[in-house]
Amino acid sequence: MHSVADMIRRVRAALAMVCAMALLSAAMPAVVSAELAVTKGSSARAPGVVSGSSEWTYTLKPGESFDRVARELLRADVSGRQLASYNGASSSSHFRQGDRVRIPIAWLRQQPEPARVIAVSGHAQVRSSSGGSLRRLGGGDIIRAGDTIITRDGVVSVELADGSSVRINPSSSVVFNRLTRYGRTGMTDTRMRLERGGLSNRVNPLIEEGARFEIETPSAIAAVRGTAFSLQTDRQGSHLQVTEGRVEFGRPGATREIPAGFAASVSSSGPTDLVIRRLPPAPKLAELPGTLTSLPGTISWQPGSGDRYQVDIVDDESGQWVRREQVRGNQLTLTDLDNGNYRLEIASLSAGGTQGMPASANLQVDLSARAAELVEPAANARLDTDLPRFRWRYQGDSERARVEIAQDPDFTNLAASSDWSQREIATPDRSLDAGAYYWRVVTEAGGSSVATSEARALTINGTLEPVRVLSANYMDRQVRIFWETIDQASGYLLQLSEDPAFEDVIKEATVDDTTAALRLIPGRRYFVRLRAVSEGPMAGRWGPGRELYVE
Repeated sequence: MHSVADMIRRVRAALAMVCAMALLSAAMPAVVSAELAVTKGSSARAPGVVSGSSEWTYTLKPGESFDRVARELLRADVSGRQLASYNGASSSSHFRQGDRVRIPIAWLRQQPEPARVIAVSGHAQVRSSSGGSLRRLGGGDIIRAGDTIITRDGVVSVELADGSSVRINPSSSVVFNRLTRYGRTGMTDTRMRLERGGLSNRVNPLIEEGARFEIETPSAIAAVRGTAFSLQTDRQGSHLQVTEGRVEFGRPGATREIPAGFAASVSSSGPTDLVIRRLPPAPKLAELPGTLTSLPGTISWQPGSGDRYQVDIVDDESGQWVRREQVRGNQLTLTDLDNGNYRLEIASLSAGGTQGMPASANLQVDLSARAAELVEPAANARLDTDLPRFRWRYQGDSERARVEIAQDPDFTNLAASSDWSQREIATPDRSLDAGAYYWRVVTEAGGSSVATSEARALTINGTLEPVRVLSANYMDRQVRIFWETIDQASGYLLQLSEDPAFEDVIKEATVDDTTAALRLIPGRRYFVRLRAVSEGPMAGRWGPGRELYVE
């Protein structure tokens, strides 16, 4: 009996141990595995995080520690211990290379990430977030949160931190309310307000859930996750056209998803419902040459239901908008394009001006400059004018040129040049001093191809200032005269005559100084004059005659 009682006690003790272990196991957190869970709504939330909040997942890379990543990615008021607890771990030591760490978007460190103006065509201005007056906007300018871009007759292309591009139309006003990057996650939060006018966007896909791109107008809001679309706003309302992807559009709190190929409008007053309609189809382009080696060039397409079209020309490498034209008919003549690769986007326009789906085509411009044929002045010409006229003949297509003038045959330092022009005649931008020169014509095509003509010698004769007698001092039968100094003169030619017209010269001499003594016959009237002389190509001019008389 004793052994049976002992056995019963042992069984009871074992059962108690099992129950205790079960209770202890239920009370302890789950063991962290090498591959951490990525699900949302974990019961191991840290304080301040609402269940179901947006998360971003980061995978630990070789050589990275959990604590280092936490310091770099989290806000200053969020600790690494909180992040470990959020991921169901008691400390950072549980995390290894390759583990995925879930981070609430609200915990990520945020930093301003300015945008950059990549091109301005026409007149545009910017007002800083700190206030102040408007200033002219130029390519390369930095746009920060709170800045406002105002276009007059210009078009502005802006590149955002994630590579997305925004093209602001003429007569528009856009406020950049928020330009934020979440640490080094690559996620951005971009919010703009289109106060008036229009813009076109090409937004890179927002893969992460925390990324955001929104444009607000006075009557609607457009939320984007990677697409190409255009948006306009005026007194009547806001109007959207989606050509790629999808856009959430409508009044705040009542948006609808608008897919590619559709347009939507919302009125600023009156009915609140969205008006959704299909965009006009893309026109069918005729076969393009692929590469244009001369301009002008013509592109055409099959006529559609309307006769108005909008053509956008975009730099295919940088994405920079180059030109926009509206044409009637089904063809466009291309002019004034630099060498490069372009993307053409052609869309029909409805009677109300709504742009349809675009047809795209790639085009390369490859122009080559050729050396111009010089016409005048002739080789070794000697000219009396200090602003000579130069003429030449183009030998290629779509060229422009300028004249270059130098005093050495290598054109090391230019003495003068002309403006770039498509004409075949030019004058220098400054007058030329007398002397020997060389001139040539530099031809350019496509912005990158340059050719240089032969060089010709040229001499500018020039003239020296006329010499005036300053004073005459008499002493007995002798008179000493003084005259002004002329720059670049190597000497002076003196003439003495009894005739004020100097038809009969009784004395002529070359003098190196600016004074001379003359012995005259008393009682006779004489006249004296001087002319500067030069060793170079400078021609002197006679100064006025001065009367002399010895009693």
